[in-house]
Amino acid sequence: MRTLLITGPGGGGRTTVAAATALAAARGGARTLLLGTDRTDTLGPVLGGAAPPGLTVRRVDPDAGFRADLAALQNRAASALDLLGAARLEPEETGTLPGAEELAVLRALRDAALSEAYDVLVVDLPPAPRALSLLALPEELRGHLRRLLPPERQAARALRPVLGRLAGVPLPAGWLYETAARLDLQLAAVEAVLADRDTVVRLVAEPGPAGADAVRAAALGTALRGLRTDALIATRVLPESDAGGWLAGPVAQQRKTLEEWRESHDVHPVAHLGHDPRGADDLAALAVPGAGTGRGPVVWPVTDRLAEDGVLVWHLPLPGARRDELDLVRRGDGIVVTAGPFRRTVPLPSALRRCTVDGAALREGELRIRFRPDPALWPRTR
Repeated sequence: MRTLLITGPGGGGRTTVAAATALAAARGGARTLLLGTDRTDTLGPVLGGAAPPGLTVRRVDPDAGFRADLAALQNRAASALDLLGAARLEPEETGTLPGAEELAVLRALRDAALSEAYDVLVVDLPPAPRALSLLALPEELRGHLRRLLPPERQAARALRPVLGRLAGVPLPAGWLYETAARLDLQLAAVEAVLADRDTVVRLVAEPGPAGADAVRAAALGTALRGLRTDALIATRVLPESDAGGWLAGPVAQQRKTLEEWRESHDVHPVAHLGHDPRGADDLAALAVPGAGTGRGPVVWPVTDRLAEDGVLVWHLPLPGARRDELDLVRRGDGIVVTAGPFRRTVPLPSALRRCTVDGAALREGELRIRFRPDPALWPRTR
Protein backbone atom coordinates (compact mmCIF):
# COMPACT_ATOMS: atom_id res chain seq x y z
CA MET A 1 0.00 0.00 0.00
CA ARG A 2 1.08 3.55 -0.75
CA THR A 3 0.92 5.69 2.43
CA LEU A 4 1.09 9.48 2.39
CA LEU A 5 1.46 11.33 5.67
CA ILE A 6 0.33 14.95 5.21
CA THR A 7 1.61 17.60 7.61
CA GLY A 8 2.84 21.17 7.76
CA PRO A 9 2.49 24.32 9.83
CA GLY A 10 -0.93 25.04 11.31
CA GLY A 11 -3.17 27.06 9.00
CA GLY A 12 -1.18 26.20 5.90
CA GLY A 13 -3.92 24.20 4.18
CA ARG A 14 -2.86 20.78 5.43
CA THR A 15 -6.36 19.27 5.63
CA THR A 16 -7.36 20.70 2.25
CA VAL A 17 -4.31 19.18 0.56
CA ALA A 18 -4.92 15.83 2.27
CA ALA A 19 -8.49 15.79 0.93
CA ALA A 20 -7.37 16.87 -2.55
CA THR A 21 -4.62 14.21 -2.61
CA ALA A 22 -7.04 11.46 -1.60
CA LEU A 23 -9.58 12.65 -4.15
CA ALA A 24 -6.96 12.64 -6.94
CA ALA A 25 -5.90 9.10 -6.00
CA ALA A 26 -9.50 7.87 -5.97
CA ARG A 27 -10.27 9.46 -9.32
CA GLY A 28 -7.16 7.75 -10.67
CA GLY A 29 -8.74 4.38 -9.90
CA ALA A 30 -7.04 3.61 -6.56
CA ARG A 31 -9.05 2.36 -3.62
CA THR A 32 -8.27 5.19 -1.24
CA LEU A 33 -8.71 5.68 2.50
CA LEU A 34 -8.51 9.21 3.91
CA LEU A 35 -7.80 9.12 7.64
CA GLY A 36 -8.45 12.23 9.74
CA THR A 37 -6.77 12.68 13.11
CA ASP A 38 -8.58 15.80 14.37
CA ARG A 39 -11.12 15.33 17.14
CA THR A 40 -13.58 17.42 15.15
CA ASP A 41 -14.69 16.59 11.64
CA THR A 42 -12.53 18.94 9.56
CA LEU A 43 -12.51 16.73 6.46
CA GLY A 44 -16.28 16.69 6.02
CA PRO A 45 -16.68 20.43 5.29
CA VAL A 46 -13.68 20.39 2.94
CA LEU A 47 -15.07 17.48 0.94
CA GLY A 48 -18.46 19.17 0.90
CA GLY A 49 -20.62 16.15 1.60
CA ALA A 50 -20.51 12.48 0.69
CA ALA A 51 -17.20 11.02 -0.47
CA PRO A 52 -17.01 10.18 -4.19
CA PRO A 53 -16.76 6.55 -5.37
CA GLY A 54 -13.45 4.90 -4.52
CA LEU A 55 -12.80 7.16 -1.53
CA THR A 56 -13.46 6.17 2.07
CA VAL A 57 -13.18 8.77 4.83
CA ARG A 58 -12.55 7.75 8.41
CA ARG A 59 -11.79 9.71 11.59
CA VAL A 60 -9.82 8.45 14.59
CA ASP A 61 -11.94 8.13 17.72
CA PRO A 62 -9.52 8.21 20.69
CA ASP A 63 -12.33 7.98 23.26
CA ALA A 64 -13.62 4.66 21.91
CA GLY A 65 -10.08 3.28 21.73
CA PHE A 66 -9.35 4.32 25.31
CA ARG A 67 -12.52 2.67 26.62
CA ALA A 68 -11.63 -0.57 24.84
CA ASP A 69 -8.06 -0.52 26.18
CA LEU A 70 -9.27 0.16 29.73
CA ALA A 71 -11.69 -2.76 29.61
CA ALA A 72 -9.00 -5.09 28.24
CA LEU A 73 -6.47 -4.00 30.89
CA GLN A 74 -8.92 -4.62 33.73
CA ASN A 75 -9.75 -8.05 32.34
CA ARG A 76 -6.06 -9.03 32.21
CA ALA A 77 -5.44 -7.71 35.74
CA ALA A 78 -8.65 -9.16 37.18
CA SER A 79 -6.91 -11.40 39.72
CA ALA A 80 -4.74 -8.57 41.03
CA LEU A 81 -7.73 -6.24 41.34
CA ASP A 82 -9.74 -8.89 43.20
CA LEU A 83 -6.81 -9.57 45.53
CA LEU A 84 -6.58 -5.89 46.41
CA GLY A 85 -10.32 -5.55 46.75
CA ALA A 86 -10.29 -2.76 44.16
CA ALA A 87 -13.47 -1.83 42.36
CA ARG A 88 -13.32 -1.83 38.61
CA LEU A 89 -13.65 1.41 36.72
CA GLU A 90 -16.46 1.78 34.25
CA PRO A 91 -15.09 3.18 30.93
CA GLU A 92 -17.80 5.84 30.93
CA GLU A 93 -16.58 7.12 34.33
CA THR A 94 -13.19 8.29 33.11
CA GLY A 95 -12.00 10.78 30.54
CA THR A 96 -9.31 10.05 27.98
CA LEU A 97 -5.87 10.09 29.61
CA PRO A 98 -2.94 12.08 28.15
CA GLY A 99 -1.26 10.09 25.40
CA ALA A 100 -4.33 8.01 24.58
CA GLU A 101 -5.09 10.15 21.54
CA GLU A 102 -1.59 9.65 20.11
CA LEU A 103 -1.77 5.90 20.65
CA ALA A 104 -5.18 5.81 18.98
CA VAL A 105 -3.77 7.57 15.91
CA LEU A 106 -0.84 5.15 15.72
CA ARG A 107 -3.16 2.16 16.03
CA ALA A 108 -5.42 3.51 13.30
CA LEU A 109 -2.42 4.16 11.06
CA ARG A 110 -1.16 0.62 11.58
CA ASP A 111 -4.54 -1.02 10.97
CA ALA A 112 -5.23 1.06 7.86
CA ALA A 113 -1.78 0.53 6.35
CA LEU A 114 -1.95 -3.23 6.86
CA SER A 115 -5.44 -3.49 5.38
CA GLU A 116 -5.83 -5.16 2.00
CA ALA A 117 -9.01 -3.23 1.27
CA TYR A 118 -7.17 -0.13 0.00
CA ASP A 119 -4.41 0.78 -2.42
CA VAL A 120 -3.63 4.25 -1.05
CA LEU A 121 -3.76 5.62 2.49
CA VAL A 122 -3.74 9.40 3.01
CA VAL A 123 -3.36 10.56 6.62
CA ASP A 124 -4.20 14.12 7.64
CA LEU A 125 -1.71 14.44 10.50
CA PRO A 126 -1.66 17.25 13.09
CA PRO A 127 0.56 20.34 12.52
CA ALA A 128 4.23 19.53 11.93
CA PRO A 129 5.69 19.84 15.46
CA ARG A 130 3.04 17.57 16.95
CA ALA A 131 3.09 15.23 13.95
CA LEU A 132 6.85 14.70 14.25
CA SER A 133 6.50 13.93 17.96
CA LEU A 134 3.75 11.47 17.08
CA LEU A 135 5.86 9.71 14.44
CA ALA A 136 8.78 9.50 16.90
CA LEU A 137 6.60 7.86 19.56
CA PRO A 138 6.87 4.18 18.45
CA GLU A 139 10.66 4.17 18.54
CA GLU A 140 10.82 6.15 21.78
CA LEU A 141 8.26 3.98 23.58
CA ARG A 142 9.93 0.75 22.46
CA GLY A 143 13.23 2.01 23.82
CA HIS A 144 11.68 2.86 27.19
CA LEU A 145 9.90 -0.51 27.35
CA ARG A 146 13.14 -2.41 26.71
CA ARG A 147 14.86 -0.49 29.50
CA LEU A 148 12.05 -0.88 32.03
CA LEU A 149 11.18 -4.50 31.24
CA PRO A 150 14.11 -6.14 29.41
CA PRO A 151 12.81 -9.18 27.51
CA GLU A 152 15.63 -11.37 28.86
CA ARG A 153 14.17 -11.06 32.37
CA GLN A 154 11.27 -13.21 31.27
CA ALA A 155 13.65 -16.16 31.25
CA ALA A 156 13.39 -16.14 35.06
CA ARG A 157 9.61 -16.58 34.99
CA ALA A 158 9.79 -20.09 36.47
CA LEU A 159 11.94 -18.81 39.34
CA ARG A 160 9.83 -15.73 40.04
CA PRO A 161 8.10 -17.11 43.19
CA VAL A 162 11.45 -18.23 44.68
CA LEU A 163 13.18 -14.97 43.79
CA GLY A 164 10.29 -13.02 45.25
CA ARG A 165 10.64 -14.79 48.60
CA LEU A 166 14.41 -14.31 48.63
CA ALA A 167 14.21 -10.64 47.77
CA GLY A 168 11.32 -10.01 50.11
CA VAL A 169 9.43 -8.05 47.48
CA PRO A 170 7.05 -9.21 44.75
CA LEU A 171 8.51 -9.31 41.25
CA PRO A 172 6.57 -8.03 38.23
CA ALA A 173 3.72 -10.36 37.35
CA GLY A 174 3.68 -12.33 34.14
CA TRP A 175 0.76 -10.35 32.76
CA LEU A 176 2.88 -7.19 32.94
CA TYR A 177 5.52 -8.73 30.67
CA GLU A 178 2.83 -10.06 28.38
CA THR A 179 1.25 -6.61 28.14
CA ALA A 180 4.64 -5.02 27.43
CA ALA A 181 5.38 -7.63 24.76
CA ARG A 182 2.01 -7.03 23.13
CA LEU A 183 2.55 -3.26 23.12
CA ASP A 184 6.07 -3.72 21.77
CA LEU A 185 4.71 -5.83 18.92
CA GLN A 186 2.09 -3.19 18.09
CA LEU A 187 4.67 -0.39 18.12
CA ALA A 188 7.02 -2.47 15.96
CA ALA A 189 4.22 -2.81 13.40
CA VAL A 190 3.83 0.98 13.28
CA GLU A 191 7.60 1.37 12.88
CA ALA A 192 7.47 -1.08 9.96
CA VAL A 193 4.76 1.02 8.30
CA LEU A 194 6.83 4.20 8.69
CA ALA A 195 9.97 2.48 7.37
CA ASP A 196 8.19 0.97 4.37
CA ARG A 197 9.50 2.20 1.02
CA ASP A 198 5.96 3.17 0.00
CA THR A 199 5.45 5.48 2.99
CA VAL A 200 6.29 9.15 2.47
CA VAL A 201 5.71 12.48 4.17
CA ARG A 202 4.13 15.26 2.12
CA LEU A 203 4.77 18.75 3.49
CA VAL A 204 2.23 21.55 3.07
CA ALA A 205 2.96 25.25 3.68
CA GLU A 206 2.15 28.69 2.41
CA PRO A 207 5.26 30.33 0.88
CA GLY A 208 6.58 33.17 3.00
CA PRO A 209 8.97 33.76 5.91
CA ALA A 210 6.89 31.87 8.48
CA GLY A 211 6.27 29.01 6.06
CA ALA A 212 9.97 28.83 5.16
CA ASP A 213 11.01 28.49 8.81
CA ALA A 214 8.35 25.85 9.43
CA VAL A 215 9.34 23.83 6.36
CA ARG A 216 13.04 23.91 7.31
CA ALA A 217 12.23 22.58 10.78
CA ALA A 218 9.81 19.95 9.47
CA ALA A 219 12.25 18.72 6.82
CA LEU A 220 15.01 18.49 9.43
CA GLY A 221 12.87 16.53 11.87
CA THR A 222 11.63 14.24 9.11
CA ALA A 223 15.17 13.50 7.92
CA LEU A 224 16.45 12.80 11.43
CA ARG A 225 13.72 10.19 11.81
CA GLY A 226 14.73 8.54 8.54
CA LEU A 227 11.40 9.38 6.88
CA ARG A 228 11.08 10.23 3.19
CA THR A 229 9.42 13.34 1.78
CA ASP A 230 7.97 13.10 -1.71
CA ALA A 231 6.79 16.67 -2.30
CA LEU A 232 6.30 20.11 -0.82
CA ILE A 233 2.88 21.54 -1.64
CA ALA A 234 3.03 25.34 -1.70
CA THR A 235 -0.50 26.57 -1.01
CA ARG A 236 -2.36 29.80 -1.77
CA VAL A 237 0.16 30.91 -4.41
CA LEU A 238 -0.79 34.23 -5.97
CA PRO A 239 -0.59 34.52 -9.78
CA GLU A 240 2.28 36.52 -11.25
CA SER A 241 -0.30 38.67 -13.02
CA ASP A 242 -1.02 40.21 -9.60
CA ALA A 243 2.60 41.35 -9.24
CA GLY A 244 1.60 44.98 -9.65
CA GLY A 245 -0.11 47.29 -7.19
CA TRP A 246 -0.59 46.47 -3.52
CA LEU A 247 0.00 42.72 -4.13
CA ALA A 248 3.50 43.31 -5.50
CA GLY A 249 5.12 42.70 -2.10
CA PRO A 250 3.36 39.41 -1.28
CA VAL A 251 3.89 38.08 -4.82
CA ALA A 252 7.62 38.88 -4.70
CA GLN A 253 7.92 37.31 -1.26
CA GLN A 254 6.21 34.13 -2.42
CA ARG A 255 8.40 34.00 -5.55
CA LYS A 256 11.57 34.24 -3.44
CA THR A 257 10.45 31.50 -1.06
CA LEU A 258 9.45 29.19 -3.93
CA GLU A 259 12.86 29.64 -5.55
CA GLU A 260 14.58 28.71 -2.28
CA TRP A 261 12.33 25.69 -1.78
CA ARG A 262 13.02 24.37 -5.28
CA GLU A 263 16.71 24.04 -4.41
CA SER A 264 16.00 21.20 -1.99
CA HIS A 265 12.38 20.07 -2.54
CA ASP A 266 10.07 18.83 -5.26
CA VAL A 267 7.71 21.83 -5.11
CA HIS A 268 4.12 21.79 -6.40
CA PRO A 269 2.52 25.25 -6.27
CA VAL A 270 -1.23 25.35 -5.65
CA ALA A 271 -3.02 28.46 -6.88
CA HIS A 272 -5.01 30.69 -4.56
CA LEU A 273 -8.68 30.22 -5.50
CA GLY A 274 -9.77 33.43 -3.84
CA HIS A 275 -11.80 31.45 -1.28
CA ASP A 276 -11.46 28.41 0.95
CA PRO A 277 -11.75 25.28 -1.23
CA ARG A 278 -14.97 23.37 -0.62
CA GLY A 279 -16.25 20.35 -2.48
CA ALA A 280 -14.86 18.02 -5.13
CA ASP A 281 -14.70 20.63 -7.89
CA ASP A 282 -12.59 23.06 -5.84
CA LEU A 283 -10.29 20.25 -4.69
CA ALA A 284 -9.79 19.07 -8.26
CA ALA A 285 -8.98 22.63 -9.34
CA LEU A 286 -6.03 22.66 -6.94
CA ALA A 287 -4.28 20.09 -9.18
CA VAL A 288 -2.53 18.42 -6.25
CA PRO A 289 -0.35 15.49 -7.39
CA GLY A 290 -1.63 12.00 -6.70
CA ALA A 291 0.00 9.25 -4.70
CA GLY A 292 2.89 8.60 -7.09
CA THR A 293 5.27 5.69 -6.61
CA GLY A 294 7.80 4.64 -3.98
CA ARG A 295 11.28 6.13 -3.94
CA GLY A 296 13.15 3.39 -2.12
CA PRO A 297 14.52 3.32 1.42
CA VAL A 298 16.45 6.12 3.07
CA VAL A 299 20.14 5.22 3.08
CA TRP A 300 22.69 6.43 5.63
CA PRO A 301 25.84 4.97 4.06
CA VAL A 302 29.17 4.27 5.73
CA THR A 303 32.23 5.20 3.66
CA ASP A 304 35.40 3.16 4.15
CA ARG A 305 38.40 5.50 4.40
CA LEU A 306 40.57 3.22 6.51
CA ALA A 307 43.30 3.01 3.90
CA GLU A 308 43.53 6.79 3.37
CA ASP A 309 42.69 8.36 6.74
CA GLY A 310 42.23 5.42 9.10
CA VAL A 311 38.54 6.19 9.67
CA LEU A 312 35.04 5.17 8.66
CA VAL A 313 32.60 7.98 7.80
CA TRP A 314 28.89 7.75 8.50
CA HIS A 315 26.74 10.01 6.29
CA LEU A 316 23.46 11.30 7.77
CA PRO A 317 21.42 13.60 5.49
CA LEU A 318 20.07 16.47 7.60
CA PRO A 319 18.78 19.16 5.22
CA GLY A 320 18.37 22.51 6.91
CA ALA A 321 20.60 21.65 9.87
CA ARG A 322 22.81 24.37 11.34
CA ARG A 323 26.16 23.83 13.01
CA ASP A 324 25.28 25.75 16.16
CA GLU A 325 22.17 23.59 16.63
CA LEU A 326 23.92 20.21 16.33
CA ASP A 327 25.14 18.00 19.16
CA LEU A 328 26.39 14.40 19.29
CA VAL A 329 26.79 12.06 22.26
CA ARG A 330 27.93 8.43 22.02
CA ARG A 331 25.83 6.17 24.24
CA GLY A 332 26.56 2.47 24.11
CA ASP A 333 25.70 1.05 20.69
CA GLY A 334 23.90 4.23 19.67
CA ILE A 335 24.59 7.88 19.16
CA VAL A 336 22.32 10.65 20.41
CA VAL A 337 21.90 13.24 17.65
CA THR A 338 20.39 16.61 18.52
CA ALA A 339 19.45 18.80 15.56
CA GLY A 340 17.61 21.98 16.44
CA PRO A 341 14.55 21.05 18.53
CA PHE A 342 14.78 17.36 17.60
CA ARG A 343 16.68 14.55 19.29
CA ARG A 344 17.03 10.90 18.43
CA THR A 345 19.14 8.01 19.66
CA VAL A 346 20.26 6.37 16.42
CA PRO A 347 21.49 2.75 16.53
CA LEU A 348 24.98 2.40 15.11
CA PRO A 349 25.69 0.07 12.19
CA SER A 350 27.46 -3.07 13.42
CA ALA A 351 30.89 -2.06 12.08
CA LEU A 352 30.78 1.30 13.86
CA ARG A 353 30.02 -0.26 17.25
CA ARG A 354 33.66 -1.31 17.43
CA CYS A 355 34.85 2.24 16.84
CA THR A 356 35.19 5.49 18.74
CA VAL A 357 33.88 8.83 17.49
CA ASP A 358 36.74 10.80 15.93
CA GLY A 359 34.88 13.98 14.96
CA ALA A 360 32.04 15.27 12.81
CA ALA A 361 31.34 17.92 10.19
CA LEU A 362 28.23 19.38 8.55
CA ARG A 363 28.62 19.83 4.81
CA GLU A 364 25.98 20.48 2.15
CA GLY A 365 23.12 19.45 4.40
CA GLU A 366 24.81 16.20 5.43
CA LEU A 367 26.25 15.30 8.82
CA ARG A 368 29.43 13.27 8.40
CA ILE A 369 30.60 11.50 11.55
CA ARG A 370 34.09 10.00 11.61
CA PHE A 371 34.74 6.78 13.49
CA ARG A 372 38.18 5.36 14.30
CA PRO A 373 38.49 1.62 14.96
CA ASP A 374 39.01 0.70 18.60
CA PRO A 375 42.19 -1.46 18.72
CA ALA A 376 40.75 -3.49 21.61
CA LEU A 377 37.70 -4.48 19.55
CA TRP A 378 38.77 -4.27 15.90
CA PRO A 379 40.09 -7.50 14.36
CA ARG A 380 43.85 -7.44 13.81
CA THR A 381 45.20 -7.74 10.26
CA ARG A 382 48.35 -9.63 9.40
